[in-house]
Amino acid sequence: MKSMKALFFFMLIFFFCAGAVQAAGTVKIGMLAPLTGDAAADGLSVLNSVKLAVERINKEGGILGQTVELVVYDDRADAKEAVALARKLIEQDKIVGFVAGSYSMPSRAIAPIFQEEGIPLVAAYAVHPDVTKAGNFCFRNGFLGTVEGQAAAYASVEFMKAKRIALLASDNDFGRTLAAGFKNYIENQAKGVSIVYSQTYPMSEKDFKAYLSKIKEANPDLLFASGYYFQSGPIAKQAREMGLTVPIMGEEGADSPMLMEIAGKAAEGFTIVTNLNRDDPRPEVQAFLKAYRERYKIQPDMVGASAYDAFMIICDAIKRAKSTKGADIQKAIAGIKDYSGLTGMIKGFTSTGEVVKDVQVQVVKNGEFHYLGVVKDLKVITPQ
Repeated sequence: MKSMKALFFFMLIFFFCAGAVQAAGTVKIGMLAPLTGDAAADGLSVLNSVKLAVERINKEGGILGQTVELVVYDDRADAKEAVALARKLIEQDKIVGFVAGSYSMPSRAIAPIFQEEGIPLVAAYAVHPDVTKAGNFCFRNGFLGTVEGQAAAYASVEFMKAKRIALLASDNDFGRTLAAGFKNYIENQAKGVSIVYSQTYPMSEKDFKAYLSKIKEANPDLLFASGYYFQSGPIAKQAREMGLTVPIMGEEGADSPMLMEIAGKAAEGFTIVTNLNRDDPRPEVQAFLKAYRERYKIQPDMVGASAYDAFMIICDAIKRAKSTKGADIQKAIAGIKDYSGLTGMIKGFTSTGEVVKDVQVQVVKNGEFHYLGVVKDLKVITPQ
């Protein structure tokens, strides 16, 4: 009898300890970001921001009684590098969700991998449509490029009152997708507005004077300069040096404190469509902005805030699903309604995984981005 009692007591201890070990385990969420190379400033912003999100989640008790662990690698914004690292995250690190914290080329290359493995992917700011076309496990918290392009055109016409527009876009997935959305809105919804100049430039371009000279001859009343901060910055600076004084409209690629560092005084008045409103009065937004500035001694940007939201969306879904199984998390993300993120109120995701939320319009004033307006028109912001 004593031996039976001892065995029973031992089994209780064993199961208690086993449960304690499981509860003390970790929920692993993976992320790729361009931590080196031309896009390193974006990658650092992504990493800094998601670190704050991880700290918040774990301070609040983690998920399902477990600590959340972020597993992150540098993809250098390279598609081949991203594919190898995606396999590592899945096969070795055993992640349950993935934040696509990089650009369109690597994100669209790895989306089919996560779809095949049944691991939910949330793209923070990659704009190419192929990211979500990979399947129902792939979502986008940032804007679809054509939506953002349409919003930029809407803001150019409705807020900036432009009638004659010059378009200068980066010749890559990002720039071409945005330009397509911009042109679509002007050609089909903007009466009395014309595009008087349209040109793409190579990703590696540094000298934009030849393009700007032709733009000056075309005599537009607004320049839509689509590109990343390391392209938009020189465009703004060189345009002002050449005496081109028309307003310049950009987009999320220019949403970085690096724009002001590169362009200097020429950045004043530079307007963008993006998804982060620095003047948003909601406490959670202002708390993030304050924490980021205090921790990292630099201004936050949309890529970081978007990655923060992507991470938190995955965590929220795991909590609501009460499960770390891919199919359960996917279903919970797809069912999100009126989710309050740093980058706005997410009305929900479409059946193709595209976010529906307002587009913010920001303008550089005294070296910082501030509120100019918001695009709420559902015909413009709802992905087709």
